[in-house]
Amino acid sequence: MTTPAAATHVDPRVPAREVCVVRYLIDRWAAERGEQVYAVFDGGVTFTYAQLRERVVAAAVGLQAQGVRRGHHVLAWQPNTPDMLFTFFAINYLGAVYVPINTAYRGGLLEHVIDNSDAEVAVVHTDLVPRLAGANLARLQRLVVTGTGSGAAVPADCPLPWVAFETLDGTVTDLLPLERPIEPWDTQSVIYTSGTTGPSKGVLSSYLHMYTNPGPEAWPCITGEDRFLVNMPMFHIGGLGLSFAMLARGGSMVMPQAFSTDRFWTLVRETEATAVFLLGVMATFLLKAPPTPADRDHRVTKAYIVPLAEGAAEFHRRFGPDVYTIFNMTEISSPITSEPNPQVSGTCGRARAGVDVRLVDDNDCEVPDGTVGEMILRTDRPWGMNHGYHKNPEATARAWRNGWFHTGDAFRRDANGNYFFVDRMKDAIRRRGENISSFEVEVEVVAFPAVREAAVIAVPSELGEDEVMAVVAPAPGHEIDPAALLAFLRDRLAYFMIPRYLRVLPELPKTPTAKVLKAELRAQGITPDTWDREQAGISIRRDRIGS
Repeated sequence: MTTPAAATHVDPRVPAREVCVVRYLIDRWAAERGEQVYAVFDGGVTFTYAQLRERVVAAAVGLQAQGVRRGHHVLAWQPNTPDMLFTFFAINYLGAVYVPINTAYRGGLLEHVIDNSDAEVAVVHTDLVPRLAGANLARLQRLVVTGTGSGAAVPADCPLPWVAFETLDGTVTDLLPLERPIEPWDTQSVIYTSGTTGPSKGVLSSYLHMYTNPGPEAWPCITGEDRFLVNMPMFHIGGLGLSFAMLARGGSMVMPQAFSTDRFWTLVRETEATAVFLLGVMATFLLKAPPTPADRDHRVTKAYIVPLAEGAAEFHRRFGPDVYTIFNMTEISSPITSEPNPQVSGTCGRARAGVDVRLVDDNDCEVPDGTVGEMILRTDRPWGMNHGYHKNPEATARAWRNGWFHTGDAFRRDANGNYFFVDRMKDAIRRRGENISSFEVEVEVVAFPAVREAAVIAVPSELGEDEVMAVVAPAPGHEIDPAALLAFLRDRLAYFMIPRYLRVLPELPKTPTAKVLKAELRAQGITPDTWDREQAGISIRRDRIGS
């Protein structure tokens, strides 16, 4: 077992290495809780902390044999499997930098990330190897291929020398010594943003940033006694951060390969999960499924739903767990958090301790309560947020101008300190002089019983500015009547927010992290299958009191 040298820093805001650095956390829990389960995967596969350390060390020695050293960037391009988890921890165990790639990437976007990463070694699932054929692989020299243990073949035209992940082996005595301890401020990962509107940016995260993101200050109700069901991929902060959070707490986690509405509560019961993370759309899917006598037959007591949808109170009543919400993104560290079962409709919560939050105009001047402004942030903990975008100083400077991180998100705050997400600054719609939040319209559209999911976008108006278009998918067993939906919205939205156009799809296009590809929908625009309420003879006008 390796032991970190005594810490030299005395800042009380910076925890000790064995509290927030992967290598020392794995060693610590293997010694203190070796027989406790850390991870549960599909099919009931489990790993204790002792087994985790054994697998991680073996993989670290194998990566070391491929030339990986402290500070090297190593790509990880894999689905949620045990090998993905071992890869993550093995890279960090060496003091190298974990660089996960979205499994949807291909073509130019994949080439961009490979080039930007500076990686020479990549750990790649065998099913993804064909996408590398003919691509510009930049500095990549070697592959470690996962998913070959069941006899799956690596393509014959694999463009680089490779070894099978399953053959990586070794013990702690085979590891080269660290020239110095791994520090909390060392770079732990480069996480690429979704890239739905342009080239992905690599967010530089320290161990301290990753610890703070879902840390005890931001998520105080989650403890080492919890088993957290993580419904997000490991290349997303939702998967990576929560895996790290449960390691830091000495708790356990459940990691399915993907979210499934039909299998969700069965999985919760089988794995004895006590806490879950759900995107708002996932919670909506669960609520729109038919009730069953087993709705409360589980051990979940805490559910994080992001964003907090209108049905959150019903989720608590129907399924039982206390509901929490937050505002977060890859670059920051959960600055806005809620109490259990927030009573204020639509809130993201309030600013947590240790973070400064401002809402500002285009010149970084503070706006009054009730006025929409861009959220900008800073933390009092050193290295408590990102330290820039890898090899992108221009984007780093733009984001961190005036010493505050600019989120690009429009918010408003009420007099009681509650924050309300309005929209991504780039997604706002302007119709005939009125600014419209696509998010606020989506919340009301999804409240219609026949709608399973919705995306609201701007499309060009023949009068200038924008028209509002809603792209929706039906709930199981329902058909969507456009006129009935508009009648439903008439009592819930201002007249100028009610969509003119409605398009029905079986399912909305999404990234693997369940973000709707609005850029794709905007590019498609008004398609032949789009319903136009004006052509249907439905006119919605301002009434005498302006609503």
